[in-house]
Amino acid sequence: MTNIISFVNQKGGVGKTTSAINVATMLSVKKNKVLLIDMDPQGSSTSGVGIAKSKHQNTAYEVLIGACRAKDAILETKFPNLFVIPSNVSLAAADYELTGEQEREYFLKKQLEELAKADTYDYIIIDCPPSIGLITINSLTASDSIIIPLQCEYYALEGLSQLMLTIKKVKTLYNPRLYILGILVTMFSSRLKIANQVLSEIKKYYEDKLFDTKISRTVTLCEAPSYGEPVYYYARYSRASLEYQDLAKEIISRTGGFLI
Repeated sequence: MTNIISFVNQKGGVGKTTSAINVATMLSVKKNKVLLIDMDPQGSSTSGVGIAKSKHQNTAYEVLIGACRAKDAILETKFPNLFVIPSNVSLAAADYELTGEQEREYFLKKQLEELAKADTYDYIIIDCPPSIGLITINSLTASDSIIIPLQCEYYALEGLSQLMLTIKKVKTLYNPRLYILGILVTMFSSRLKIANQVLSEIKKYYEDKLFDTKISRTVTLCEAPSYGEPVYYYARYSRASLEYQDLAKEIISRTGGFLI
């Protein structure tokens, strides 16, 4: 069975794309066949797995507006078991183009149902844009579950509360099976007082949703994208790589994927 997971946070700079890339990679390393869908017009997930953003006829934009089938936009990466539907700046127009369409919230769901029925992929990982518009709503409507990357900073809880309201609305209106797979703490430093304070507050309200694994702020994670490589292939035994391996194990235990 295919597990469709969206990485979502309306705030940018929280490690959403970095986590989507590296979770998809770690799941593929553990012998799961994984499709990473870049639904962010910035295209960072695309370049982060070594795929150029500007040289493809079919992208997430064409998939979302129905100009091509999802399977016709899939590219093979150089990393075993990891595939991608690329994105570029053209996707930014999708919100506007879908506005007047009937059932516009279900366009991506209809596309991914074909892939899910074929059972080609164990996981489909969706990297959402840092906003709550039709692209994100489509992604959540098409997903089984959500991972929320969260940086331990002052405004984190306020943003999380707003996001929870959006998720609740999507669940009520479009996707009753949607659930939160977990909240992922990113860019964490135990030496920072504010980080520990925010983590303590998150635990008060969402401890049952928190992943045990926290992703540290490391130079390695910053460097890897410039080489078009997930951190596992850039620095296999680095702290960041080991943390994402631990996170992948948690995700697999919660979704029933392959663990070797």
